[in-house]
Amino acid sequence: MSIKSKQILTDYSVSKEKFELVYNDAFEMYETKFTSFDKLDSYYQSADYISHTDGTRNWFEKVYQLVKNYTIKSKWNLIKKQTNKQYLKVLDIGCGTGDFLKYGIDTFSVQGVGVEPNTTARNLTQNKNVTVKKSIKEINNDLFDVITLWHVLEHVTDLNEYFTFFKNHLKEDGILVIAVPNYKSYDAKYYKQYWAAWDVPRHLWHFSKKSLKKIGIQHQFKLMHIKPMYFDSFYVSLLSEKYKSNSKNVLKAFFIGFVSNLYGFFKNEYSSHIYILKK
Repeated sequence: MSIKSKQILTDYSVSKEKFELVYNDAFEMYETKFTSFDKLDSYYQSADYISHTDGTRNWFEKVYQLVKNYTIKSKWNLIKKQTNKQYLKVLDIGCGTGDFLKYGIDTFSVQGVGVEPNTTARNLTQNKNVTVKKSIKEINNDLFDVITLWHVLEHVTDLNEYFTFFKNHLKEDGILVIAVPNYKSYDAKYYKQYWAAWDVPRHLWHFSKKSLKKIGIQHQFKLMHIKPMYFDSFYVSLLSEKYKSNSKNVLKAFFIGFVSNLYGFFKNEYSSHIYILKK
């Protein structure tokens, strides 16, 4: 996929509306041009927006939940390797239905707090006895050992606001963990305008590896590690096949997902990456 200064993409998931993406050369990322932020919530109102539910209505959702449970364990293993503290205070922004925090609280006795603007997902989190706030503005002056955003940063309306929040709410030896899609991956190149991780207008920002490094430097964060998310290429390819041909084409999607991970192994450009940053 060549870098284009502008792209016009369709919201295949909810509205079927078209949105413009503009390339920011300085930060090597795309921005979705969207100004009606008061209407943004309406673009999340879909039963198919799976991260806001604990749904197991069909095989796709059942597999999603199984993979989610597996990756939650791997995420906590990654975090525990990055810090030698026995007890952690963790803030998970965009916590969805709270399963990541619930596992950390039950398994590692972390002090966990979530932030989730979606009412349905927030209620599910509260039902799991996990403390959850509606927005970062409700966090007050608390400091955390770890702040996580699992496929959330691409959704926020103001990157500078969030990175200022990270700087003000992380302890001096704290870590920031961000997972976002990578538009330089093979699955992005293959599916082009049908690539599900464009997900306009819900995804307002579209990052490369250099994007996160440059944004981090701008806000006095140092990028320490980048880790691949191997399962994302399969999930994204399944959705992309649906958008492209109105069918999930499971075998083809899994083949593209496999090729994307193979491409990532040689080119170091996976479907999604986890970024570990420190102040």
